[in-house]
Amino acid sequence: MADTSKPKTQKTHRAPKSAPEAGKNAAAKNAPAKKAASTNAAQKKAAAPAKAPTPKKTAPASAAKPRATKAAAAPTSKRAAPAKSQANEGSPPSPEPVPAPSPLASPKPANDPYRQAARFAETVADVNARAQNVMREVASRAAERGPRTPDPHADPLNVTEAAAEVGAALAADPVKLAAMQMELWGDYMRLFTSAAERMSGGATEPVAEAAATDKRWRHPAWSDNPALDFVKQSYLLMTRFVDRAIGSAEGVDEATRRRAHFHADQFMAAFSPTNVPGLNPEVVEETINSGGENWTRGLKNYLADLERGHGELAIRQADMEAFEVGVNVATTPGKVIYQNDLIQLIQYAPTTKEVAKRPLVIFPPWINKFYILDLQPENSFIRWAVDQGRTVLVVSWVNPGPELQDVAFPGYMRKGVYAALDAAEAATGADEFDAIGYCIGGTLLAVSLGHMAATGDERIKTATFFTAQTDFSEAGDLKVFVDDKQLAAMERQMDAAGGVLEASAMARTFNMLRPNDLIWQAFVDNYYLGKAAKKFDLLFWNADATRMTKACQLYYLRNFYRDNALAAGTLEVEGVRIDLSKVTIPTLFQAGEADHIAPARSVFRSAKMFGGAPRFLLAGSGHIAGVVNPPAKKKYHYAASDTSPGAKGAETLDEWAAQASRCEHSWWPYWDRWLTKNSPGKVAARQPGGGRLTPLEDAPGSFVRVRSE
Repeated sequence: MADTSKPKTQKTHRAPKSAPEAGKNAAAKNAPAKKAASTNAAQKKAAAPAKAPTPKKTAPASAAKPRATKAAAAPTSKRAAPAKSQANEGSPPSPEPVPAPSPLASPKPANDPYRQAARFAETVADVNARAQNVMREVASRAAERGPRTPDPHADPLNVTEAAAEVGAALAADPVKLAAMQMELWGDYMRLFTSAAERMSGGATEPVAEAAATDKRWRHPAWSDNPALDFVKQSYLLMTRFVDRAIGSAEGVDEATRRRAHFHADQFMAAFSPTNVPGLNPEVVEETINSGGENWTRGLKNYLADLERGHGELAIRQADMEAFEVGVNVATTPGKVIYQNDLIQLIQYAPTTKEVAKRPLVIFPPWINKFYILDLQPENSFIRWAVDQGRTVLVVSWVNPGPELQDVAFPGYMRKGVYAALDAAEAATGADEFDAIGYCIGGTLLAVSLGHMAATGDERIKTATFFTAQTDFSEAGDLKVFVDDKQLAAMERQMDAAGGVLEASAMARTFNMLRPNDLIWQAFVDNYYLGKAAKKFDLLFWNADATRMTKACQLYYLRNFYRDNALAAGTLEVEGVRIDLSKVTIPTLFQAGEADHIAPARSVFRSAKMFGGAPRFLLAGSGHIAGVVNPPAKKKYHYAASDTSPGAKGAETLDEWAAQASRCEHSWWPYWDRWLTKNSPGKVAARQPGGGRLTPLEDAPGSFVRVRSE
């Protein structure tokens, strides 16, 4: 009824007798709107039988045309209003006719098509000018590099080899392949039947369902709209078929199969229907609601990301102007008390009158920056540990340039761990320390502890490992990047960059571990929906990536990920064989249930390598949120047990989990109780600069402020 009433309303518009030409103009302008409204009404009547039983559920699909008609009609009625008001009885006559205002000069609503067209034209002109600048920069950089010879290594990720091996294995058993294809055909037939029943108004069960954690399908239209639901299930069936086909290929080694699975996931993520603007209901709704303004914003975002990547698309995940290191992130008060060419050591100011006798020294990863543990006051682990009465010292690693390309893993041990302990001893007067190692910083701490056990250095009395690995046999998806061909390609890439792994290369690698969330959802948000970059401290930190030295990166990947030398007992550092069973100090290993970088099973296996009675703790969430979970947030959960990994009844992670106690919220207080038990004693609070070292600058220091291009 609402649609059919619009033409009647438009017919009541009459031109004033004193302005015949204005009347003709108004009628001419109203005619297209009447025609569009009538056409939409007819289309709506024709489409009505195909709607789902509940109109509310099919709103994203069926509401598009009426909303578009309403938006188009608004300028016409607004322009006709002044003429109509003069024709009303009882209104004082105007001394002279008022001509109908020009549509280009009249005030317009926010979604006016003329204004949108003007804005879009301005954007296109701006984009064109900026695109020329980008192309000139790309051409200039290419000229500086000189002419390129054909690259004989055009497949740096070694995708072709993995795909060829899996394909050959499947072709070798045509009967099994035909059976899988028939199964896929049967699934599609059930989907066609289900879709037909649903179109007829029947209730059906889905043939394929997405995982509950898959956020791509969160818009209700993917389930409520029969056509979109069909597209979604069709895609899920094909994804399932590809996964099963790779898994069933016989005669393929597990490393190749893992690589094939990983890269198949990348392709399937790219081909998701959610990446098609005309199918994504969020994009369709935003386009209708904004009158296409989202595409104007998206085009600007696209050009900005091209400029930032110097001609290569660098998808922005965070607003890099919303935060500043030392201003609204990394703000815990302290002083830099020591510096060499690899580290700055920060000592934080106490907030209690007494502190634990042993200072706490933290070794974060150098793949990113240390302030993941000091984001903002309410989620800062460093500030929280200081408030618990601890003298906290943190290593801030340098963002290395080509001058440090030859510093390898043993150099990080000598100039990192040992140098930090020496400086902490001079600054605090203590000769015993508690230590924390996070991610690769935990691997470095473990190797250092093995080295110290062999050389008689007993300064570290307890060690906590945040999502750190020493046994890499189950190290997760990162293992797909460490075959010899890929390592050789990476070495060539680092040589071309002056002896460092560029921060952008490392960021791409980690984004590929979660392509749906970190690549394609960001692509849709930035360029289709035209959203502004998120003002989120964690994403800001993630984008503030660092470079890695060539020598350290290759040492780490070859000795740990590829050869698993530490677990095999063959790793030697400075002529000393590293045996972690000789490390008998109290240790605690924290892992994350959903960690893709250091999987829980890998961390559990790592804990079993240590002597003494290691403690294991399994936190909710993943590599970052599983660690940065302040008690005040009351989020997630954790499981803990006094039984050590590898002990009777806890030889596997599943056995350990079966007898562990589950607790709600943050694990930080549990860790603090464990550390207090194993690190007794109190002393008067220590002030930075109170020892033999003179502070160099305020925290967070200058190393952490160095940005990668």
